[in-house]
Amino acid sequence: MAPTSEATDRRGSSSVPPTYVNANRLWVDSRLRYLAGRQVEGRILARLGARGATAVEIGTGRRGLGARVAVERFGATEVTAFDLHPASVGRARVRCADLADRVTFRVGDATALPVDDARVDLVVDFHALHHIPDWRAAVAEAARVLRPGGLLALTEMTARFVDAPWLRAVSRHPADRFSTDELVAELGRAGLDVPPGRLRRAAGDRWVQAVATRR
Repeated sequence: MAPTSEATDRRGSSSVPPTYVNANRLWVDSRLRYLAGRQVEGRILARLGARGATAVEIGTGRRGLGARVAVERFGATEVTAFDLHPASVGRARVRCADLADRVTFRVGDATALPVDDARVDLVVDFHALHHIPDWRAAVAEAARVLRPGGLLALTEMTARFVDAPWLRAVSRHPADRFSTDELVAELGRAGLDVPPGRLRRAAGDRWVQAVATRR
């Protein structure tokens, strides 16, 4: 079977391993992934200090995980949740119907959010950044829409996991994924600081949660 993708990793001379079967959606939209985010990652981020009344979620998937966690755990009363894919937005809207007018789902690009500058208290990212080709632009957009003192709450897989050959073989991702240190450095360049005690590395630095504050 021919690979479905092969890209050059800009961090080095080696190529990103090819993707033979892209099973992203089977995992991203699975009930197991949803429960892990809602019950484990959401709790960790709340403990790290995630909070805010007005929020933006980037990357809703088909379950609106980040929007739900923002309401249930972070105290959000007004969430606007964005995804590039209309089908995902439609399904997330149905799945989160019980949240009523606290959440609005819209088609939108995380690298060009239709949100005013310094508009929200909180931006929520549940494993969206590592799927976004220009993840640095998405970080900059998160910083732009946050008010001073606002928070970016993220949970992500790093390049150490995403670039593993076995995962690349079954899950398509862009090249040039980030390490935890690269992510934190980019947050800093965008005006987002990760205070001591608000960064958690796990699984050999393959899984990271952080709550960054807008300067």
